[in-house]
Amino acid sequence: MDRLDAMRLFVRVAELGSFSAVALQLGVARSVVTRQVAALETHLGAKLLARSTRRLSLTSAGAVYLEKCRVILNLVEVAETGLAEERQTPRGLIRLSLPLVYGLKHLAPLLLEFARLYPEVALDMDFSDHRSNLIQEGIDMAVRITSWLEPGDVVRRLGRGHMIVVASPDYLERHGAPRHPSELIHHQCLGYTASANSQRWSFMVDGKLEMFSIRSRLQANNGNVLLKAAAAGLGIACEPTFSAGEWLENGSLIEILQEFPIPDLGIYAVLPGNRHVPHRLRVLMDFLVARLGNNDNPAAG
Repeated sequence: MDRLDAMRLFVRVAELGSFSAVALQLGVARSVVTRQVAALETHLGAKLLARSTRRLSLTSAGAVYLEKCRVILNLVEVAETGLAEERQTPRGLIRLSLPLVYGLKHLAPLLLEFARLYPEVALDMDFSDHRSNLIQEGIDMAVRITSWLEPGDVVRRLGRGHMIVVASPDYLERHGAPRHPSELIHHQCLGYTASANSQRWSFMVDGKLEMFSIRSRLQANNGNVLLKAAAAGLGIACEPTFSAGEWLENGSLIEILQEFPIPDLGIYAVLPGNRHVPHRLRVLMDFLVARLGNNDNPAAG
Protein backbone atom coordinates (compact mmCIF):
# COMPACT_ATOMS: atom_id res chain seq x y z
CA MET A 1 0.00 0.00 0.00
CA ASP A 2 1.28 3.45 -0.92
CA ARG A 3 0.28 5.33 2.21
CA LEU A 4 0.09 8.79 0.61
CA ASP A 5 -2.09 7.49 -2.23
CA ALA A 6 -4.32 5.77 0.33
CA MET A 7 -4.58 9.00 2.32
CA ARG A 8 -5.54 10.93 -0.81
CA LEU A 9 -8.23 8.38 -1.60
CA PHE A 10 -9.53 8.48 1.97
CA VAL A 11 -9.80 12.29 1.85
CA ARG A 12 -11.72 12.11 -1.44
CA VAL A 13 -14.08 9.45 -0.11
CA ALA A 14 -14.71 11.50 3.05
CA GLU A 15 -15.44 14.64 1.02
CA LEU A 16 -17.68 12.97 -1.58
CA GLY A 17 -19.27 10.50 0.86
CA SER A 18 -19.11 7.65 -1.64
CA PHE A 19 -16.63 5.03 -2.85
CA SER A 20 -18.42 4.90 -6.21
CA ALA A 21 -18.24 8.67 -6.73
CA VAL A 22 -14.48 8.66 -6.13
CA ALA A 23 -13.99 5.66 -8.43
CA LEU A 24 -16.00 7.40 -11.17
CA GLN A 25 -14.02 10.61 -10.68
CA LEU A 26 -10.69 8.78 -10.97
CA GLY A 27 -11.78 6.35 -13.66
CA VAL A 28 -10.97 3.22 -11.64
CA ALA A 29 -13.00 0.29 -10.32
CA ARG A 30 -14.86 0.82 -7.04
CA SER A 31 -13.00 -2.17 -5.58
CA VAL A 32 -9.68 -0.35 -6.03
CA VAL A 33 -10.89 2.49 -3.80
CA THR A 34 -12.46 0.26 -1.15
CA ARG A 35 -9.35 -1.94 -0.94
CA GLN A 36 -7.05 1.04 -0.47
CA VAL A 37 -9.18 2.54 2.30
CA ALA A 38 -9.57 -0.87 3.97
CA ALA A 39 -5.80 -1.36 3.85
CA LEU A 40 -5.32 2.05 5.44
CA GLU A 41 -7.74 1.15 8.24
CA THR A 42 -5.89 -2.13 8.79
CA HIS A 43 -2.56 -0.30 8.93
CA LEU A 44 -3.93 2.19 11.47
CA GLY A 45 -5.87 -0.38 13.45
CA ALA A 46 -8.88 1.90 13.49
CA LYS A 47 -12.17 2.22 11.62
CA LEU A 48 -12.23 5.49 9.66
CA LEU A 49 -15.60 5.18 7.92
CA ALA A 50 -18.93 3.84 9.12
CA ARG A 51 -20.59 2.07 6.20
CA SER A 52 -24.32 1.58 5.74
CA THR A 53 -26.52 0.68 2.78
CA ARG A 54 -27.37 4.35 2.24
CA ARG A 55 -24.30 6.42 3.10
CA LEU A 56 -20.81 6.68 4.47
CA SER A 57 -19.97 8.70 7.56
CA LEU A 58 -16.76 9.43 9.41
CA THR A 59 -16.11 7.74 12.72
CA SER A 60 -14.66 9.90 15.49
CA ALA A 61 -11.22 8.50 14.65
CA GLY A 62 -11.87 9.16 10.96
CA ALA A 63 -12.75 12.81 11.59
CA VAL A 64 -9.49 13.38 13.48
CA TYR A 65 -7.45 11.49 10.87
CA LEU A 66 -9.10 13.43 8.01
CA GLU A 67 -7.89 16.75 9.43
CA LYS A 68 -4.36 15.37 9.86
CA CYS A 69 -4.37 13.94 6.33
CA ARG A 70 -5.26 17.31 4.86
CA VAL A 71 -2.34 18.94 6.70
CA ILE A 72 0.10 16.23 5.59
CA LEU A 73 -1.04 16.22 1.97
CA ASN A 74 -0.83 20.00 1.86
CA LEU A 75 2.75 19.87 3.13
CA VAL A 76 3.60 17.20 0.54
CA GLU A 77 2.23 19.44 -2.20
CA VAL A 78 4.32 22.34 -0.91
CA ALA A 79 7.47 20.17 -0.82
CA GLU A 80 6.88 18.90 -4.35
CA THR A 81 6.25 22.38 -5.69
CA GLY A 82 9.76 23.47 -4.66
CA LEU A 83 11.44 26.78 -4.10
CA ALA A 84 10.92 27.96 -7.68
CA GLU A 85 7.13 27.96 -7.19
CA GLU A 86 6.65 31.65 -7.98
CA ARG A 87 8.15 31.16 -11.46
CA GLN A 88 5.72 28.37 -12.27
CA THR A 89 2.27 28.57 -13.79
CA PRO A 90 -0.42 28.42 -11.06
CA ARG A 91 -2.26 25.11 -11.24
CA GLY A 92 -4.48 22.90 -9.14
CA LEU A 93 -7.84 23.09 -7.37
CA ILE A 94 -9.03 25.95 -5.13
CA ARG A 95 -12.17 25.35 -3.05
CA LEU A 96 -13.92 28.64 -2.22
CA SER A 97 -16.69 29.59 0.21
CA LEU A 98 -18.29 32.86 -0.94
CA PRO A 99 -21.07 35.10 0.45
CA LEU A 100 -24.27 34.80 -1.55
CA VAL A 101 -25.26 38.32 -2.68
CA TYR A 102 -21.82 39.96 -2.73
CA GLY A 103 -20.32 36.79 -4.17
CA LEU A 104 -22.75 36.54 -7.08
CA LYS A 105 -22.71 40.24 -7.92
CA HIS A 106 -19.09 41.25 -7.31
CA LEU A 107 -16.88 38.18 -6.88
CA ALA A 108 -18.26 35.86 -9.58
CA PRO A 109 -17.25 38.13 -12.50
CA LEU A 110 -13.75 38.48 -11.05
CA LEU A 111 -13.38 34.75 -10.49
CA LEU A 112 -14.47 34.04 -14.06
CA GLU A 113 -11.86 36.53 -15.25
CA PHE A 114 -9.27 34.77 -13.06
CA ALA A 115 -10.28 31.43 -14.57
CA ARG A 116 -9.67 32.80 -18.08
CA LEU A 117 -6.26 34.17 -17.08
CA TYR A 118 -5.15 30.96 -15.33
CA PRO A 119 -6.62 28.01 -17.25
CA GLU A 120 -4.68 25.44 -15.21
CA VAL A 121 -6.39 26.48 -11.97
CA ALA A 122 -9.71 24.77 -11.16
CA LEU A 123 -12.23 26.68 -9.02
CA ASP A 124 -14.90 25.01 -6.87
CA MET A 125 -17.18 27.89 -5.79
CA ASP A 126 -19.82 27.56 -3.06
CA PHE A 127 -22.09 30.62 -2.83
CA SER A 128 -23.85 30.64 0.53
CA ASP A 129 -24.23 32.74 3.66
CA HIS A 130 -23.52 29.60 5.70
CA ARG A 131 -20.37 30.14 7.78
CA SER A 132 -18.12 27.29 6.70
CA ASN A 133 -15.69 25.46 8.93
CA LEU A 134 -12.72 25.67 6.60
CA ILE A 135 -10.73 22.79 8.04
CA GLN A 136 -13.60 20.34 8.47
CA GLU A 137 -15.10 21.10 5.06
CA GLY A 138 -11.82 21.18 3.14
CA ILE A 139 -12.22 24.83 2.08
CA ASP A 140 -9.06 26.58 0.86
CA MET A 141 -10.37 30.12 1.26
CA ALA A 142 -13.55 31.83 2.44
CA VAL A 143 -14.48 35.43 1.70
CA ARG A 144 -16.15 37.01 4.73
CA ILE A 145 -17.61 40.48 5.13
CA THR A 146 -17.54 41.42 8.78
CA SER A 147 -16.54 43.97 11.40
CA TRP A 148 -15.38 41.24 13.77
CA LEU A 149 -13.02 38.36 13.15
CA GLU A 150 -12.77 35.16 15.15
CA PRO A 151 -9.69 34.88 17.39
CA GLY A 152 -7.01 33.00 15.51
CA ASP A 153 -8.46 33.67 12.04
CA VAL A 154 -5.77 33.75 9.35
CA VAL A 155 -6.86 36.54 7.02
CA ARG A 156 -5.89 38.91 4.28
CA ARG A 157 -7.94 42.03 3.76
CA LEU A 158 -9.28 42.36 0.23
CA GLY A 159 -11.25 45.58 0.59
CA ARG A 160 -13.94 47.24 2.65
CA GLY A 161 -17.68 47.84 2.52
CA HIS A 162 -19.24 51.19 3.42
CA MET A 163 -22.41 50.86 5.54
CA ILE A 164 -25.48 53.10 5.23
CA VAL A 165 -29.02 53.29 6.64
CA VAL A 166 -31.83 53.38 4.09
CA ALA A 167 -35.61 53.57 3.87
CA SER A 168 -38.17 54.01 1.11
CA PRO A 169 -39.77 57.40 0.32
CA ASP A 170 -43.13 55.83 1.21
CA TYR A 171 -41.94 54.72 4.65
CA LEU A 172 -40.41 58.12 5.41
CA GLU A 173 -43.59 59.90 4.30
CA ARG A 174 -45.70 57.74 6.63
CA HIS A 175 -43.39 57.60 9.64
CA GLY A 176 -40.94 60.48 9.26
CA ALA A 177 -37.16 60.18 9.17
CA PRO A 178 -35.20 59.58 12.37
CA ARG A 179 -32.91 62.53 13.07
CA HIS A 180 -30.66 60.67 15.52
CA PRO A 181 -29.77 56.96 15.92
CA SER A 182 -31.50 56.95 19.29
CA GLU A 183 -34.83 57.49 17.48
CA LEU A 184 -34.50 54.16 15.63
CA ILE A 185 -36.11 52.40 18.60
CA HIS A 186 -39.38 54.09 17.63
CA HIS A 187 -39.23 52.78 14.04
CA GLN A 188 -39.65 49.43 12.31
CA CYS A 189 -36.12 48.28 11.52
CA LEU A 190 -35.01 45.26 9.52
CA GLY A 191 -32.57 43.01 11.39
CA TYR A 192 -29.73 41.16 9.69
CA THR A 193 -29.52 37.93 11.69
CA ALA A 194 -26.13 36.85 10.28
CA SER A 195 -24.42 39.69 12.16
CA ALA A 196 -23.04 39.33 15.67
CA ASN A 197 -25.82 41.53 17.10
CA SER A 198 -28.85 41.99 14.87
CA GLN A 199 -30.75 44.11 17.40
CA ARG A 200 -28.14 46.82 17.97
CA TRP A 201 -26.63 49.10 15.35
CA SER A 202 -23.35 51.02 15.74
CA PHE A 203 -22.86 54.70 14.86
CA MET A 204 -20.21 57.33 15.41
CA VAL A 205 -21.73 60.09 17.56
CA ASP A 206 -19.57 63.12 18.41
CA GLY A 207 -16.48 61.14 17.52
CA LYS A 208 -17.35 58.15 19.72
CA LEU A 209 -18.69 54.75 18.73
CA GLU A 210 -22.10 54.09 20.29
CA MET A 211 -24.56 51.19 20.05
CA PHE A 212 -28.30 51.78 19.65
CA SER A 213 -31.08 49.25 20.12
CA ILE A 214 -33.61 48.68 17.35
CA ARG A 215 -36.96 46.90 17.02
CA SER A 216 -37.36 44.54 14.09
CA ARG A 217 -40.61 42.89 13.04
CA LEU A 218 -38.84 41.41 10.02
CA GLN A 219 -35.44 39.71 10.17
CA ALA A 220 -33.39 37.72 7.66
CA ASN A 221 -29.91 36.37 7.13
CA ASN A 222 -29.84 37.79 3.60
CA GLY A 223 -29.27 41.48 2.92
CA ASN A 224 -31.02 41.46 -0.44
CA VAL A 225 -34.26 40.31 1.20
CA LEU A 226 -34.00 43.14 3.72
CA LEU A 227 -33.44 45.69 0.94
CA LYS A 228 -36.52 44.43 -0.88
CA ALA A 229 -38.49 44.76 2.36
CA ALA A 230 -37.19 48.30 2.84
CA ALA A 231 -38.08 49.23 -0.76
CA ALA A 232 -41.60 47.89 -0.10
CA GLY A 233 -41.95 50.35 2.78
CA LEU A 234 -41.73 47.75 5.55
CA GLY A 235 -38.94 49.37 7.53
CA ILE A 236 -35.43 50.78 7.80
CA ALA A 237 -32.40 48.72 6.75
CA CYS A 238 -28.70 49.03 7.48
CA GLU A 239 -26.74 47.57 4.55
CA PRO A 240 -23.46 48.04 2.65
CA THR A 241 -23.40 50.26 -0.42
CA PHE A 242 -22.34 47.37 -2.63
CA SER A 243 -25.79 45.90 -1.97
CA ALA A 244 -27.89 49.06 -1.66
CA GLY A 245 -26.32 51.09 -4.48
CA GLU A 246 -28.75 50.13 -7.26
CA TRP A 247 -31.74 50.77 -4.99
CA LEU A 248 -30.42 54.28 -4.25
CA GLU A 249 -29.80 54.95 -7.93
CA ASN A 250 -33.34 54.09 -9.02
CA GLY A 251 -34.91 56.03 -6.13
CA SER A 252 -36.46 53.02 -4.39
CA LEU A 253 -34.46 53.81 -1.25
CA ILE A 254 -33.11 56.99 0.34
CA GLU A 255 -30.09 57.22 2.62
CA ILE A 256 -30.79 58.64 6.08
CA LEU A 257 -28.71 59.47 9.17
CA GLN A 258 -25.74 60.40 6.94
CA GLU A 259 -24.26 62.62 9.66
CA PHE A 260 -23.72 59.58 11.91
CA PRO A 261 -21.13 57.35 10.18
CA ILE A 262 -21.22 53.59 10.62
CA PRO A 263 -17.93 51.65 10.90
CA ASP A 264 -16.98 50.01 7.64
CA LEU A 265 -17.05 46.26 7.18
CA GLY A 266 -13.84 44.52 6.23
CA ILE A 267 -13.87 42.18 3.22
CA TYR A 268 -11.45 39.41 4.11
CA ALA A 269 -9.95 36.29 2.61
CA VAL A 270 -10.01 33.80 5.50
CA LEU A 271 -7.66 30.80 5.30
CA PRO A 272 -7.42 27.54 7.23
CA GLY A 273 -5.01 28.01 10.09
CA ASN A 274 -3.33 24.63 9.67
CA ARG A 275 -2.04 24.87 6.11
CA HIS A 276 0.72 26.42 4.08
CA VAL A 277 -0.74 28.78 1.48
CA PRO A 278 -0.08 27.28 -1.97
CA HIS A 279 1.14 29.42 -4.85
CA ARG A 280 -2.18 29.27 -6.75
CA LEU A 281 -4.05 30.65 -3.72
CA ARG A 282 -1.58 33.50 -3.22
CA VAL A 283 -1.96 34.39 -6.89
CA LEU A 284 -5.76 34.45 -6.47
CA MET A 285 -5.57 36.68 -3.38
CA ASP A 286 -3.20 39.09 -5.14
CA PHE A 287 -5.62 39.20 -8.08
CA LEU A 288 -8.63 39.98 -5.85
CA VAL A 289 -6.76 42.65 -3.88
CA ALA A 290 -5.78 44.35 -7.15
CA ARG A 291 -9.38 44.27 -8.43
CA LEU A 292 -11.25 45.09 -5.21
CA GLY A 293 -8.77 47.66 -3.92
CA ASN A 294 -7.10 47.21 -0.54
CA ASN A 295 -6.05 50.85 -0.26
CA ASP A 296 -8.97 52.07 1.88
CA ASN A 297 -11.18 52.30 -1.18
CA PRO A 298 -14.72 51.00 -0.67
CA ALA A 299 -15.44 47.76 -2.49
CA ALA A 300 -18.78 49.16 -3.56
CA GLY A 301 -20.67 49.09 -6.78
